[in-house]
Amino acid sequence: MALKLIQRFPLKIQRYPVGLVCFARLLSTSSQSLCVACLRTSAGRCIRRQGCLKLQQDTVRRSLTTIVREPGFITSSSVGIHRDSVPRFRLTQLHRPTAAEEQSFQRRLETCSSSRQVFKLLRSVEIMSDTMAAAALHRVADLEQEGGALKDPIVLENNTIRALCFQLEQDSGRLTDSGLVSALLACTRLYLDPWSTLMVRLVSESQARLDRGEMTVGELCTLGQAMLAIEGPGSVMLEQVMEQIQRQEPTHWSLADLVPVYRLLQGCVGEDGKYRDLLNAMHSHAMTVTFRMDPAAVSGVLSALVTLNQMQAMPLVISLCKQAVRHVPYFTDEELTHVLGALMHFGHSDHYFVEAMEKYIPTVAFTSHPETVTNVMQFFGRRNILSQPVFDAIAESFVYRADDYSTSQVARQIMAFGKLGYLPPSAGQVFRKVETILHTRSSHFQPRTLLNLLHACTLVERFPVNFVSKVFSSYFLQQLQEQGTGIDRAVLAQLTQLYMTVKLECPFYEGPKLLPKYRVKSFLASGRFLETPVDSHLYNLVKTGLVDLLGDRSYFGSKVLTPYCYTLDVEIKLDEEGYVLPASHTDDVYKRIALCIDGQKRFTTNLRQLLGKEAIKQRHLRLLGYEVVQIPYFEFEKLQNKTSVVEYLHQKIFPHTYRLSW
Repeated sequence: MALKLIQRFPLKIQRYPVGLVCFARLLSTSSQSLCVACLRTSAGRCIRRQGCLKLQQDTVRRSLTTIVREPGFITSSSVGIHRDSVPRFRLTQLHRPTAAEEQSFQRRLETCSSSRQVFKLLRSVEIMSDTMAAAALHRVADLEQEGGALKDPIVLENNTIRALCFQLEQDSGRLTDSGLVSALLACTRLYLDPWSTLMVRLVSESQARLDRGEMTVGELCTLGQAMLAIEGPGSVMLEQVMEQIQRQEPTHWSLADLVPVYRLLQGCVGEDGKYRDLLNAMHSHAMTVTFRMDPAAVSGVLSALVTLNQMQAMPLVISLCKQAVRHVPYFTDEELTHVLGALMHFGHSDHYFVEAMEKYIPTVAFTSHPETVTNVMQFFGRRNILSQPVFDAIAESFVYRADDYSTSQVARQIMAFGKLGYLPPSAGQVFRKVETILHTRSSHFQPRTLLNLLHACTLVERFPVNFVSKVFSSYFLQQLQEQGTGIDRAVLAQLTQLYMTVKLECPFYEGPKLLPKYRVKSFLASGRFLETPVDSHLYNLVKTGLVDLLGDRSYFGSKVLTPYCYTLDVEIKLDEEGYVLPASHTDDVYKRIALCIDGQKRFTTNLRQLLGKEAIKQRHLRLLGYEVVQIPYFEFEKLQNKTSVVEYLHQKIFPHTYRLSW
């Protein structure tokens, strides 16, 4: 019988363009073939268990279609409902399942790991509510979504989902508000055609309910998300939804209402400043309920704050970060990625959060999503936090997993090691893996990404000479220019330092030279990417001590730009006999002493280790003939008086010379 029905109602393929859809008018629908017995049920659209008394004949075809988003297309098919060939659903308001039954269904639904399991569960249910039906569609979307389309579009050909959609279409006027808007949102997540009869009826009914003004905040948010997916930020219905939300007082909202509003506003980001008052009120209310937020809520709100660029909401960000500490082991990979992205965006880190990450990340370094692992490295790198447990674990996992990483992920992970100047115990294996990737996938790297990777390697004294020659080629430099409006000064500074590195530390390099027009004269003037300006307070203290030590201000130079692009905090010149020369003296200079007055910003925040850019600077200065004297802040801060300062500087600069008193 099922075969005869399918033959009677043949498949019909439709393709629809993606774009804004206007629902000012509804498509006219033709009469459908229904079992006579089905018209006699209490719900009005149920399926009789014992078969049909008569099957009305009709030439009209009903289709379940999807939006075409890729070159391939998704076929549509008739919604077949007849006897035992399809499940039997009753979406009725009269005999709804109990709360316990709905909860049990939801738990069983969450355990489904494939669409086939969802369909099997649906077929085992005699009666279900509209919210249960919508939840099932959402679960199918969770399992089948991939990028901007379905992994397996054929899933929509299944009789179970076709029958369920048909029942939702027929009962659209009887659905509860929550069931209606949830079903509509689920259909958008399944990429159903906006002009299909099902979608048109759901949208039309939602508009009618919206006009009554009786929807809850949660229902309004669900409807808003659906219309955002269908029509985009310019949707008239979406604007009506936001108007109704703005009339309500956020202080009266539950946590279940607050988070969806944040997510909805995140989608309406184009309306810059339009909802400022609403957001400020929401931020104040969110501060009072942060302690009750679960991992999904913490991640969702932080993600929304980033998209909306709510820099004024730092108290809320700090509060959310404290709550995130409790949830670190329970975040999904996607949620943790959002949390880390937000903390990087707002420039915030918490000591307890870092400790929680140090305990958790080593246990999942081999199993977490590559982008999550990469974001972990970026977070510690951006915040200048050298966490050896985290870096060592990720370095070890890199050796085994790097082949599955994108070129961007490879570069971003190595950049974190370079920035913090840290070599893990498995450094040899890590950089052999990097070299292998460069050999096999060098053509896959974007020019800027490749440059960042090679530069990061040199910061930790790993010199990929075989690949540096490619960077200095005219073709590669032309590619760098084509990526934007030209090569910015930061990139030119990277190229210059990379060239200096191979000339100073790889004397056997015989590849192309970097043309002078691509070199900068000052790393410091090119931004703070390659040099950190001297801490002014620490500098003034050292300067005062130097005057007392040398007898006059003229015997040392300050912030001296060398011919090698580096800026010296203090330079002292000596003649051949070891006497100090005036800073203005240019002849008979036998030795130059470079004082590196290293404040806190030149070190990692949690360990007294120089950042990679400061380490390479001091290394290069030594190779260029300077005697480098480091004056770190943590040593200088211990000095109590003028005498101790002078003695300290004398021991640092002239350790083998007896000091005369002036």
